[in-house]
Amino acid sequence: MNIIDYCTQGGKNLITDYIDTLPPDERLRIYDIRFIIREKGLEAFQKLQTRPLRGKLWEIKITQTRIMYIIIDSDNVVFLHICKKQKNRAEKQELNKALQRAKEGHYI
Repeated sequence: MNIIDYCTQGGKNLITDYIDTLPPDERLRIYDIRFIIREKGLEAFQKLQTRPLRGKLWEIKITQTRIMYIIIDSDNVVFLHICKKQKNRAEKQELNKALQRAKEGHYI
């Protein structure tokens, strides 16, 4: 399965940039999950801690880190946003950011 990370119009990969700021153990865990998704495809999502957020937008929970994504088809997934778990208002802002990125990319 292909993982497509959200990038700015200037080409900056916001997903991997964020991952690279995390502590080494958490960073390694996320890169391991990305590897498993590439190798196992849709099957990998059944073994991860995920939950639906809104419509086609889902979330992977990794310790305190959340990755918001949309599965395009059986071969492609788009990671739209990554952030630390937060409470209420900030969480809504993060969700809205992911939804906006999905609309920009015409994924929803």
